Amino acid sequence: MAVLAPLIALVYSVPRLSRWLARPYYLLSALLSVAFLLVRKLPPLCSSLPTQREDGNPCDFDWREVEILMFLSAIVMMKNRRSMFLMTCKPPLYMGPEYIKYFNDKTIDEELERDKRVTWIVEFFANWSNDCQSFAPIYADLSLKYNCAGLNFGKVDVGRYTDVSVRYKVSTSPLTKQLPTLILFQGGKEVMRRPQIDKKGRAVSWTFSEENVIREFNLNELYQRAKKLSKAGDNIPEEQPVAPTPTEVPDGESKKDK
Repeated sequence: MAVLAPLIALVYSVPRLSRWLARPYYLLSALLSVAFLLVRKLPPLCSSLPTQREDGNPCDFDWREVEILMFLSAIVMMKNRRSMFLMTCKPPLYMGPEYIKYFNDKTIDEELERDKRVTWIVEFFANWSNDCQSFAPIYADLSLKYNCAGLNFGKVDVGRYTDVSVRYKVSTSPLTKQLPTLILFQGGKEVMRRPQIDKKGRAVSWTFSEENVIREFNLNELYQRAKKLSKAGDNIPEEQPVAPTPTEVPDGESKKDK
């Protein structure tokens, strides 16, 4: 890790190597760094070097060198936070197709109460959460497969709208592991959510896979019921989901609406 961190930072800065070549200082520093690794790790160059290791292996770092490299790695990561982005393998933001409506702190309550015959599945997420970003393409694919007039998919950023997280009891603390949270709304009321929350306020372990979401939320059954109700029209009782009446959608709320 002590050697890997500087190398990752170096690879990330490849587009800026042209600036290094224009300044001999940076080029010389890079050559000295590579030369140190070659001399210290490559036999037979390292065979004659002194060592303080107990096993007497001269081609491996001793404790003093490890401490120095760890200290230098910490400085590199502090100076270049983008290198930490690569080391944590943070997934990129999903920019693919989806049929999802994005809510803010005002529109989420209005939309859930607009037509109580519509069933909503809403994801509560935060952009800084790796789990949310990993689940984004799965949720988008589900919206493309199952979205219809009586079954809609929505998202709300509780990292940005903290009052929404309080109102719907979704903790944004990384310790609770409640992000992302999926909540099923029928008749404007919460029916179920995943993950479930224990008595200590922590999320019960649950895998956000496409198969688990389809099974736990009965998406196939909800989809078929919503399609039948949308064909039946106004003869369906109020409490059952049917096609929502066409309404104007506020600008900027959905990628599809845009």
